[in-house]
Amino acid sequence: MILVTGGCGFIGSAFLLEWLQGADEPVVNLDLLTYAGHPGNLAALAHDTRYNFVHGDIGDAELVGRLLAQYKPRAIVHFAAESHVDRSISGPMAFAQTNVVGTLVLLDAALAHWRTLDPQASAAFRFLHVSTDEVFGSLGPSDPAFTESHRYEPNSPYSASKAASDHFVRAYHHTHGLPTLTTNCSNNYGPRQFPEKLIPLMIHNALQGKPLPVYGDGQQIRDWLHVNDHCAALRAVLQRGQPGESYNIGGRSERANLAVVHAICTSLDALRPLPGGQAHVSLITHVKDRPGHDKRYAIDDSKIARELGWQPAIGFEDGMRQTIEWYLANQAWVDSVTSGTYRNWVAQQYQGLAASA
Repeated sequence: MILVTGGCGFIGSAFLLEWLQGADEPVVNLDLLTYAGHPGNLAALAHDTRYNFVHGDIGDAELVGRLLAQYKPRAIVHFAAESHVDRSISGPMAFAQTNVVGTLVLLDAALAHWRTLDPQASAAFRFLHVSTDEVFGSLGPSDPAFTESHRYEPNSPYSASKAASDHFVRAYHHTHGLPTLTTNCSNNYGPRQFPEKLIPLMIHNALQGKPLPVYGDGQQIRDWLHVNDHCAALRAVLQRGQPGESYNIGGRSERANLAVVHAICTSLDALRPLPGGQAHVSLITHVKDRPGHDKRYAIDDSKIARELGWQPAIGFEDGMRQTIEWYLANQAWVDSVTSGTYRNWVAQQYQGLAASA
């Protein structure tokens, strides 16, 4: 049995679906079902007896302790987090509460649970903390990619909260011996991603003929990692990772944001043309840049490749085509998550920004 937090979110749901497709080990999914946690992501598991859903908060110490005592998981895989930079700028307190305090509650409960285990179970237990490359800050155009030893320099409230949680995970290993693992991944994309992030937002807007808002000049560079590749890496870390270590997970696909948007437009021109033959690229609208926008992220994943034998298997072009095709085929899912609350947030976030030169 493993306990997964935030399993109804984008990456967590992909992990659970792949986990139960490839193994019979049961899972417990603890999720608060905030705006980005969608039960429909796991509809395929509705009648799967190996899957147990618990609606609750990782910050609820009593609940977490009770779940650990009841299910006695051999591992905790911790996805639950507030994760959108824009939202962290306008409302940082929620990020501190979930990402920092919530992680600390989990660590305390995991430590208490681990100390009750017999020697064999204690040696096998793992706490896998899923984090981000954004904790390392921003790179210049010719700077070498982030390694696991790169200095932490978070530049947004979101990345600061994740950096703090990483430090707590490290501290619990070094102070108490808790067998922790930390992963720092690059930008994920793929099916079932909430349409506040770049790729699903562009697809969603383009299909409706709405403006495609691009921050500043759109030359911010990110390394793009397909969510299925990420899940494969997480399984490798959970199975073979060394306690106390961190592992960078990248897609080996650096792209400027504007280039990603152009690729989406080109695909949609072929798959779902606009009326009158208008090119989707005509919908691109440059808006005022995000405050403190990091210019470049890049991941050096040589450690996980060398030590655990993992490398990304899905090329960016193939992954992007598959992602767009999924959104085209699953419009009902998109409609179910783009509620009035979502529309109000998009209006507040983008429509008030003046177009940039």
